[in-house]
Amino acid sequence: MKFKCLSLFSSVGLAETYFEKHGIKLCVANELLSSRAKFHKHLYPNSEMIEGDITDINVYKKVISKSKELGCNFILATPPCQGMSTAGKKQKDDSRNRLIINALDAITDLKPQFAILENVPEQMQTQLKIDGEWISIPDYISNRLGKDYLINEKPIVNAMDYGVAQSRERCVFLLSRRDTGIIWEFPTPSGKIITLKEAIGHLPSLDPEVTDISKEELYKLFPNYESKKADGLSISKWHYPPRHKLRHVEAMMHTPEGNSAWQNEIYYPKLKDGTKSKGYKNTYKRQWWNKPAYTVTKYTSRLGSQENGHPGRMIKDDGTESGRIWSDARVMSIYELMIVSSLPVDWNIPDWASSNQIREAIGEGVPPKLIETAVIELNKLLQQ
Repeated sequence: MKFKCLSLFSSVGLAETYFEKHGIKLCVANELLSSRAKFHKHLYPNSEMIEGDITDINVYKKVISKSKELGCNFILATPPCQGMSTAGKKQKDDSRNRLIINALDAITDLKPQFAILENVPEQMQTQLKIDGEWISIPDYISNRLGKDYLINEKPIVNAMDYGVAQSRERCVFLLSRRDTGIIWEFPTPSGKIITLKEAIGHLPSLDPEVTDISKEELYKLFPNYESKKADGLSISKWHYPPRHKLRHVEAMMHTPEGNSAWQNEIYYPKLKDGTKSKGYKNTYKRQWWNKPAYTVTKYTSRLGSQENGHPGRMIKDDGTESGRIWSDARVMSIYELMIVSSLPVDWNIPDWASSNQIREAIGEGVPPKLIETAVIELNKLLQQ
């Protein structure tokens, strides 16, 4: 299979991570944010990155012109999901929801043989106002492209069903130009689920870097901090201790696997003045070893965001909350996030990228192995 790809709303390029491996050459990409465009250029130096707002007609024309010049016959479009996601405000008229229109414009203008449109599952119920009438995005796609393209009937898929150690539902439309004769669907899941224990259970334990105490106090709290940090860095420079406040670390130290610190009677999440803070029950929560990771979000640096806690391991438990101590009172390291998001362990992260930028890119991107699954299936269909 040999295709030339245009990537729209490309961010840093997670979705296309494994394209080259399967004969899809990334030729053109478009991204709005400069920092992400720079990250993308680092990962894909041979691709033409066109930075700018795709809704700007001049930017759009440049993208289409370059794609025609280079013969792009495959489109990948992963528009922002914040206007639809359950983590967002879900405003009916959110302008970001309309970015799918630009993606369909590109498909209409370039007429690629195949295209992938990826977003959150809520896209199935999201509506757009077109010519004064509200229409669902799936119906809009069908109305605009159904004459020329075959569209998969089962677009809702979960990454954990396709070799990703993370439960993450996505809406992925797979489009085949009708003259190809290809009916492109995701394969039937194998039933094999990768757990966190299988994915990251072998990695060295890490103590968190506590940012609001002295080094002496840190070493008193975690006597093996430096040796554990060294063990982590021997695996990867991205497996280093996440940074947290003492009051958050103390709460997690007394919180067992699969539980939230909100369930504690003594060591619950606190404000600076020591009073109990407020929050959702799925925050300050450890994950389970025997399950895949919860959906990774852009806020993975925060224990106070949803279900971000490392599962940890019991150090001691005398039956009391004070005497119950668990390791790894922290969020996942960047290296662990790479693994549960199905990125290669040697993913070529630029040294200048900040921790927050890396975490946000991973959290907002689709696990690339999910997209790879669709590409592998397409390759099989083409060989038949």
